[in-house]
Amino acid sequence: MHNDHIRYTLGLRPFRLYPNKVDMSDLKLVPVNFSCQRCGQPLRLEAGFSALSEHTLAELSLAVGSSVKFPTGPSGEAAATCNLISPAVRLSEGNNGNNGFTFVGNTGEVEIVSHQLKVQIELMDLMSNTSEIDHPLCGDCCDVLVDLLEGELRESEVELQEYKALLTRLQSEHSVGKDKSIVQLQTDLEKMKLEEEALKKELKLLQEEEESLRKDIRNQEEEKHRLEIEEERYFREYAKYKQEAMVLEDECRSVDNQLRFTQMQLDKLRKTNVFNATFHLWHNGHFGTINGFRLGRLPTVPVEWWEINAAWGQTALLLSSLARKVSLTFKRYKLCPYGNYSYIQTLEDQKILPLYAYGGFRFFWDSNFDAAMVAFLDCLQQFKDEVEKSGFRLPYKMEKGKIQDGSQNSYSVK
Repeated sequence: MHNDHIRYTLGLRPFRLYPNKVDMSDLKLVPVNFSCQRCGQPLRLEAGFSALSEHTLAELSLAVGSSVKFPTGPSGEAAATCNLISPAVRLSEGNNGNNGFTFVGNTGEVEIVSHQLKVQIELMDLMSNTSEIDHPLCGDCCDVLVDLLEGELRESEVELQEYKALLTRLQSEHSVGKDKSIVQLQTDLEKMKLEEEALKKELKLLQEEEESLRKDIRNQEEEKHRLEIEEERYFREYAKYKQEAMVLEDECRSVDNQLRFTQMQLDKLRKTNVFNATFHLWHNGHFGTINGFRLGRLPTVPVEWWEINAAWGQTALLLSSLARKVSLTFKRYKLCPYGNYSYIQTLEDQKILPLYAYGGFRFFWDSNFDAAMVAFLDCLQQFKDEVEKSGFRLPYKMEKGKIQDGSQNSYSVK
């Protein structure tokens, strides 16, 4: 930036807003209204300062920024003016001292503020508000400020050149890098196109595979439905067979129980003598008994003939059963057990010998009953001879119709 321009924007030229420093010897003769805001020297404004055009006012209204700091201290041009100023009097209470200016005079009395002075004060406020520098300033302070601004200008121009060089270098590098990046992007684009084609093929294969899987899923669902139907049928059949199995199991248990019971009965029967159970032989006083029937009678004990006949029928049945048990066939006689009417038949002449009687007077003249008893005793003797072959012995001997007891006494059965 040019120096004249700086001074112009600061209100320094061509208007000479700042006057020369007032000579202290002439202070009593020259009326002073302003002092320098930097060094405090009294100032006298030029006459043309009050004749400002609208263009000039617009220029002064422009904001002027500056980061310049005045040097401080007893040395240097800016610090060369350290003159005393009389006590200042504010314009008025209405201004509240916000303008930052002081009126000084010969006697320090407050002068009447004219319209022109108010205009000047407003101009000073306007320039102070549009910049970081308080106005008015004296000529020396303005020179110092200009020098500082020119130094900043030179530094700024140097920085500007450096920035331009850096910008040129960055643009060059960016251009080269841009060319390289375009080639790289084209290469990447080709690769991406190839990858896109490969991915499209893979996508097509995956879609075909998906369709195949969907078809398999449908088939599996149909198979699942069929298996569910078969499972339901299977469980129905299973429940039916289970019920039948339970019934059969109950029947099997029942049969097993019956079998065990039958086996127990069989074992019991095997241990039981059939002849002893069927034919109970015992005695009742002087009479032998078979199944409770007395076989014989005495004059003092008249046993009924029906009982005697029943006893002979049981006796004939017992001997016949024992003969079949040992596979014995009687000689000369044949036993015919018919209950109360049992008899013996001779094999030679087929004669019937009854083992029953009715008693009475006729009984004493009938010899067939005695012959039947003798024949029965002969059959019993044949059975005795057969069983004694195995070492069995009967308690009494028998021979020709007689029975011998333990005292060797023989008794006839007639």
